[in-house]
Amino acid sequence: MLRHGLRNLSSMSLKTLETLNFDNAALADLPVDNSKNNVPRQVPNACFARVAPTPLASPSTVVYSTKAMELIDLPKSELDRPDFPSYLCGSKEIPGADYAAHCYCGHQFGYFSGQLGDGATMYVGEVVNSKNERWEIQFKGAGKTPFSRSADGRKVLRSSIREFLASEAMYHLGVPTTRAGSCVVSTDTVVRDVFYTGRNVHEKCTVILRIAPTFLRFGSFEIFKSIDRVTSRVGSSPGKTDILNKMLDYTLQRFYPEISREDKETAVVELYRAIMERTARLVAKWQAVGFCHGVLNTDNMSVMGITIDYGPYGFMETYDPAFICNGSDKGGRYTYQAQPAICKWNVGKLGEMFSLVVPQQKLNDVLSTWDTVYNTAYLEQMRSKLGLLSIHSSDLDLVEELLTAMYRTQSDFTNTFLRLQDIDIVNGGIEECVEGMVSVCLPLHLVTKFVTTTYSKEDCDQLLKLVRMYASREDGYNPLAMYGIEPEVVIRDAETHRDLERLAKMTAEDKDKMDRDVWRVWLSKFKARLEEDHKCQVDDMDTYNRKRKEVMAAANPKVIPRNHVLQRAISDAENGDYDLVRRLRDVFEEPYTTPVEQWMCERELEKPPCVVT
Repeated sequence: MLRHGLRNLSSMSLKTLETLNFDNAALADLPVDNSKNNVPRQVPNACFARVAPTPLASPSTVVYSTKAMELIDLPKSELDRPDFPSYLCGSKEIPGADYAAHCYCGHQFGYFSGQLGDGATMYVGEVVNSKNERWEIQFKGAGKTPFSRSADGRKVLRSSIREFLASEAMYHLGVPTTRAGSCVVSTDTVVRDVFYTGRNVHEKCTVILRIAPTFLRFGSFEIFKSIDRVTSRVGSSPGKTDILNKMLDYTLQRFYPEISREDKETAVVELYRAIMERTARLVAKWQAVGFCHGVLNTDNMSVMGITIDYGPYGFMETYDPAFICNGSDKGGRYTYQAQPAICKWNVGKLGEMFSLVVPQQKLNDVLSTWDTVYNTAYLEQMRSKLGLLSIHSSDLDLVEELLTAMYRTQSDFTNTFLRLQDIDIVNGGIEECVEGMVSVCLPLHLVTKFVTTTYSKEDCDQLLKLVRMYASREDGYNPLAMYGIEPEVVIRDAETHRDLERLAKMTAEDKDKMDRDVWRVWLSKFKARLEEDHKCQVDDMDTYNRKRKEVMAAANPKVIPRNHVLQRAISDAENGDYDLVRRLRDVFEEPYTTPVEQWMCERELEKPPCVVT
């Protein structure tokens, strides 16, 4: 009887597309522009503008995530309904939905850009599920909004598949993120210049359903910014502290209820601290899985400390601290190694907006703890990846020396940690372990193909002179910044060009010997650290080794969304075959346990140079 009753209770919590439990608090608590004028325009004194999705012709489902849809109580039977794609692309209205586009501003590539807003996304509503959890759902690609500017408000199949798979992969990798519920494609098309070469192609309109506690971002608070001294641009609601206070109260009440609101100033400072700490821990997780966001503008940073807005992201393959996944980031502002510093800078910009209602110095004091919070979170991640069970003051040096070894030997980031997990360095000899590590290094004939730089050698030589010229200035003046050129990228490129020149003079045997020498040195230090680690434990060596391998297995994914795999899935989908997209969804749901030899993509696709088999 009891089991029967539980089954009935469970079934009662499931919903249909017509009976979702909407409670659209954001539109009730925050100012909304109710104008029907859905044309590109400024939207002052409002956090949202009402919109309506533009219907699409003949929508069909590419892929959905049953696990993500469970967040809003939708069972698989609803996802398989014939009219599901019509609801999930905006062609058929979801009962209880209240469509709106969010108004926000932002710093893009370091410069304030004024009003931006949801130009291709729209708020659908907030669903309160059977667990009393609140989830905002959002369409991406459902048509024009007042923030679309000269664009068409549409997204296409290739970018939508990339976002869908990345969202679900990141969640199952243990990285805080928005979720992707569905991806729906249409026979309607839009014109895109895919490679920015002037060759336009027609691509199918596609809509994905995104799910998150909220899509409020740092840029949401930048609508209150006064005129910027550099760009002369201004927020859409400059100086409107009454609206700012409403947004702060809303954020505290809905998303940070653990923070006391008895004293407003203290509450805002603690909110800032919580956002700072969540953001620092988030970027530490990015670094640990080799994820590069690509567009870390302030309007792409969540107040919840989750990953949002998957554009030209990339998972690093061959380790390169200067890895750039965004082709438009010519100056290298958003490289892999720059992400922690950029996120800290962005948190600082959020603090400038909070300083309209609390003293700036109190916010500065909070931000001054960033490095401690980030380094603690980052080292925790990296110790797990290395299977270290104790803490030692030399651990940061050990990690940095590991990354240097990976860079010098052009090793695959993900597979390096898998090899370290596989080798028995505790009981085995160093030479046996060296053999394993060399297997994930890029062979000489592929180095020039996969190791790239932002600037040519000639340009780099000239830029390096300017970097050195202005490096000693006490005022920090750097004219290269006006052109989006980051000195660190120039310096790294100069080192890479020197390495490439050196490698060009090598034979394959020389490269192999160099790789072995590099790994032999680091592995000797690692073995010594493990011996110290074991002394801190009460277990015998075999038990200790088993425990540390279990920790490593939970921290080192066997599969990540590699670009060549994603591209194959996209190519198939553009030809009407969604099978690989759906299989990748399943694979990415178990990234730490899917055996590589069972990963269908590695059997069916041409293998990249560094794949563990």
